[in-house]
Amino acid sequence: MFKRKNILKIAIDSPAAAGAGTLAKSISKNYNLFYLDTGKIYRYVAYLKLKFPKKFENNTFIKSKIRNLKIKDLSDKNLLSDEVGTEASIISKKKSIRKIIHSFQLNFAYNPPKKYDGSCLDGRDITYNIVPDADFKFYITANIKTRALRRYKELKKLKKNVTYNEVLKSIKK
Repeated sequence: MFKRKNILKIAIDSPAAAGAGTLAKSISKNYNLFYLDTGKIYRYVAYLKLKFPKKFENNTFIKSKIRNLKIKDLSDKNLLSDEVGTEASIISKKKSIRKIIHSFQLNFAYNPPKKYDGSCLDGRDITYNIVPDADFKFYITANIKTRALRRYKELKKLKKNVTYNEVLKSIKK
């Protein structure tokens, strides 16, 4: 794999809704870095599985969808549903899926679009698995009630019909 030289690489690890995305977006904007929320990639693949269950068993279908993935596809509000989140947890355990997504993440970490001075990735396993040679590594966490409240507010902004207790249960799971 080709790696761009002289770029800034920042890796941020965190559990769901701890605030890493907010921090990563701010850092990315300030330092002109390409931002990638790696958890959303798993949610995107889970969404594909739910939408195209028969096609999903074909790794060629998944590779094609990931290869042609546009970052704007990761902002689809359907990706934040509890059903997609549960499915993402299941598919993230499949080695074939992890391998496909790992390759995608590596490419963006080391080869961000030319207009950026580097990359900032947030999610799980980023600091030691995806960008172990990052220039800066952070681990962000928050207590479970704070994380649930953050996710609850995020979902309410998207007009999702959900209760705080449902979100708390989902975060615990």
